[in-house]
Amino acid sequence: MDWLRQLPIGQFVDGSSSWLRRLDPRLKLGWTLAFLVTPILAGPLWRIALVGLLLLITALSGLSWRLWRRNLPALLALSLLVGLLSALLPTRAVPAAPISRSPQELTLAPSAAGQPATQRLGEPWELLRWGPVQLGPLPLGPLVVNRRSAELGLNSATLLFTLIHSANLLLLSTPPEELVWALTWAISPLRLLGLPVDRLGFTLLLALRFLPLVQEEFQNLLRSLATRAVNLRSLGLKGALGIVLAVGERLLANLLLRAEQGAEALMARGGQWLPPRQLRLVVRAAHPLNWIAATALIALLGLRWQYGAL
Repeated sequence: MDWLRQLPIGQFVDGSSSWLRRLDPRLKLGWTLAFLVTPILAGPLWRIALVGLLLLITALSGLSWRLWRRNLPALLALSLLVGLLSALLPTRAVPAAPISRSPQELTLAPSAAGQPATQRLGEPWELLRWGPVQLGPLPLGPLVVNRRSAELGLNSATLLFTLIHSANLLLLSTPPEELVWALTWAISPLRLLGLPVDRLGFTLLLALRFLPLVQEEFQNLLRSLATRAVNLRSLGLKGALGIVLAVGERLLANLLLRAEQGAEALMARGGQWLPPRQLRLVVRAAHPLNWIAATALIALLGLRWQYGAL
């Protein structure tokens, strides 16, 4: 029942074995934004290349194998499942294009004697057709994958993987204080508009520190259900729904209690908040690795501009 602790999703794990931890947090934030923004209006080859680049960075990052040996295969399986469902679900029919010529003019010319029959040129719209299949009393199919549904499945799978895994790598290798400092640095021009950037950064830091508490409370509730040997199947639909609602209510109550305790602790210290630059743990000097990462980021954006539509 400790599977949440074995899956460090969205939590910083301390260590010094990875070069990702030595990168400037602003560069890591820029790379994450590049993985999130460049797939927009991009072609399938670019999306697949981003997934391959993320896997390559993960393999060469130097992070401990135990940090991603469980969550990475699970994320890959989830992305493939979402992509497969998106490809198999029926899509909207293609609207009929208006005919600009008379149908009599579009007839195929007869082939010469001894030659194979004339065929229309062009790529088929349907890529795969399977079924119909009789699954017991339930007829299933036919399952049809056309070009539009295949593109939708590919976009869904790659976008889900890049969204979750790039953000997870950022949170896994960056302390919350440094991440908040990088975000505050990025939105610092908004101070000219009167936006309280430092206060927003401190609030974000509290939210990042609160995430492990959410996972801990959820883990404790699951452990309590396992200890009592609750079998949801034997309770029926109504009983299982009642258990789920009770667990959700208890989780919300515990989280509100933790938030109230944090607010009371903050008020006991006078309600003072510190700007993120004062909470930053280590101020790193310029490192050659930062220049390499910045150059690679610029090259990635250039490749997106040149070949992103492929």
